[in-house]
Amino acid sequence: MVRGILFVTGFGTSVVGGISTIAYLNLFATGLSLMEFVLFLLTRPECYLLPIGMILVAISIYLSGNPNPSFRDNE
Repeated sequence: MVRGILFVTGFGTSVVGGISTIAYLNLFATGLSLMEFVLFLLTRPECYLLPIGMILVAISIYLSGNPNPSFRDNE
């Protein structure tokens, strides 16, 4: 149950952060260089949601519910 909630929360957070990052790609049309764009992204708090969400998803995948799992997780 905890793994599912962690996965859904991480997925939603990643989507929000990814959409924000993609939306900011329009700044290239205004003449920003790649370095200026990266520095701009580092100042935006919503862009930190993408790596945070990816970490939450990775934790939920690698988190094991049973310390000694069997083939079918039957006890």
